Amino acid sequence: MTATMHPMRSLRATVLNVSASGASLIALAPIYLVFVNALKTQPEASSMGVELPTNPQWGNFGTAIDHGKLVTAFFNSALYSIGGTVLAVLVSALAAYVLARHRSRRHVIIYLLLIMGIAIPTNYVTLMKVMQITHLIDSQIGMILLYAATQIPFSVFLIYAFIDSLPQELDEAAFIDGCSPLRTFFSIILPVLTPVLATCGILSILNIWNEFLMPLYFLNSTGTWPMTLAVYGFFGQFASDWSLVSADIVLTILPVILIYVVAQRWILSGISAGAVKG
Repeated sequence: MTATMHPMRSLRATVLNVSASGASLIALAPIYLVFVNALKTQPEASSMGVELPTNPQWGNFGTAIDHGKLVTAFFNSALYSIGGTVLAVLVSALAAYVLARHRSRRHVIIYLLLIMGIAIPTNYVTLMKVMQITHLIDSQIGMILLYAATQIPFSVFLIYAFIDSLPQELDEAAFIDGCSPLRTFFSIILPVLTPVLATCGILSILNIWNEFLMPLYFLNSTGTWPMTLAVYGFFGQFASDWSLVSADIVLTILPVILIYVVAQRWILSGISAGAVKG
């Protein structure tokens, strides 16, 4: 029995490894394509080929930064991503704590309505009317609030499940010591939530950074554009020069790649700390 199972396990491992390698190649192919063509001259990049550049044109990145207003767009994207993430994670953690610890029928209905936002698409016609009434169109505060609202449903879903696994004795011991519910949350519960808060925060930052439709609808002035919209405007000006367009795309996705690499280590350290505390 063992002899027959061993070849099957080896075959399964081989199939899984080949599948993972194929998926990685599919995912990395577009990134490789824009990186390679970002270093080519305009004639070389016109065909968007996979060949390496004969003479790397590092100046394409400087041209993209100057003409694409990427410095301003970078700080706008950072403001939207960090502001929206902090607001979304804090509100989601507070909401999930209340909903998980006090399971009344009303709270169950509120929880279900919140997580419905994961699947229900955004109605931009209604949202545009709300933004007009509140005078938040073409404002950075309005974009931060919008981004935070889009990330709250999934964050509540994750944090709710994590809080539900924590023993209620933590709360009861804090109440016996004289802590208020708010102090109990920030002093006792919030530190334990580090792993799931890290996960929610990283996913929110990446989602907000890559968002394109919301700034396209609600931001009019170029001074408030994030990097995704700056690439869109840059493409309209330099559509015939794929080397500069590729350089602009590389500079836009580079922060996302760096965040992902750094975030992986931070998530692992947060999970380890949570496990030690548990």
